Formats: sequence, C-alpha cells, structure tokens
Amino acid sequence: MATDLPPTLLVPEAPSLPAALAAPADGQRLLAVLGPWMRASARKLNALARGSATARDGLAASAPTAGAWARGDVVTNSAPAELGSTGAKYVIQGWICTASGTPGTWVQQRTLTGN
Repeated sequence: MATDLPPTLLVPEAPSLPAALAAPADGQRLLAVLGPWMRASARKLNALARGSATARDGLAASAPTAGAWARGDVVTNSAPAELGSTGAKYVIQGWICTASGTPGTWVQQRTLTGN
C-alpha cells in the first residue's frame, strides 16, 4: 500500500472555513453540520488513494446471490487467495456482472500469478 502520495492527492481531514467566514455564527454552524461528514469523506478518499481495499464499497467474499445489479457492476473480492494448479495459478480479484438482473449474471475476474 502506497503511503508516500503527494499531499495534493489527499483531502484534509480537518476542514476549515476561509478566514473571512470563520467568525460569523452561520459559518460556524455550517462547519458543525458539515464537519463530521467532511472528515469521514476525507478519511475514505485518502484510504482509497492509498489503495486500501477495506475502504472500497462493494467488497464481498463471493459473487452476489441477491439484490438487483446492473451489467458492468463490479464486486471486489474481500478474501483473495491463490487458487489453481501449478503452472496455472490465479487470484480471483472480484466479479463483474455481465447481465443485469436479480442477482444478475456474474463472472470471475481472474489474474494469473505465473506460479
């Protein structure tokens, strides 16, 4: 996981208003309401920028078996492991919906490991 991202790619977790708005009561109320949401959003965006799998939405240990899904929806494998036989080993990175429906038609997204 990359931790040395340029600061310009990260979102500040401590929001602040411009100096001209910092004193008015309306600005402080706005910050009080939006602050928690902004901090949570910043944490999630920063974790995604660092490549954290746990920050992603749509994590599962298997393809969906319920719910309505659209063609092109992707679910990331939350428990990847090397599978297959010697010379043909692979990792299931996730699943992609190839036909909309409930639960839709899902195909594994495999990556060969070369082992």
